[in-house]
Amino acid sequence: MDDAVWMKEALLEADKGRNLGEVPVGAVVVKDGQIIARACNQPISSCNPVAHAEILALQSAARAIGNYRLVDCDLYVTLEPCTMCAGAIVHSRIRRLIYGAAEPKAGAVHSAARVLEQPQMNHRVEVTGGVLQGECSEMISDFFRFRRQQRREEKRKQPFVEK
Repeated sequence: MDDAVWMKEALLEADKGRNLGEVPVGAVVVKDGQIIARACNQPISSCNPVAHAEILALQSAARAIGNYRLVDCDLYVTLEPCTMCAGAIVHSRIRRLIYGAAEPKAGAVHSAARVLEQPQMNHRVEVTGGVLQGECSEMISDFFRFRRQQRREEKRKQPFVEK
């Protein structure tokens, strides 16, 4: 199947995260043309700093196949993974990483760092970036625009206190 089909599934997960008040990042793991795991970001709602969509999807996929090594599995994620997630992708032996939007500040695949290209890594991951980049970028941008607007409104509602 086309990468765009699976990325649309990851976008559905990102939307679930947005509805939870999380940064809207979604991930799906595909093996043999079937989704075996899906997840959205949940660090805020779960009070868990490692509950990124990628980590949760990898954990679920490992349980689904009964092996922590996800050989012959592909990971689709709406945002370029961070350093933590890039490390988990290597350790889980994901075959392919396909992501949507670049993350210029914390992206650890092509943007801020190139973790997967480090020569000491014991597994090589094939990477494709920019799949449905427009939709993925728009979802993140809209989320943060909305959050900034909320903060401005909250500040306006605060009573003025003269010192």
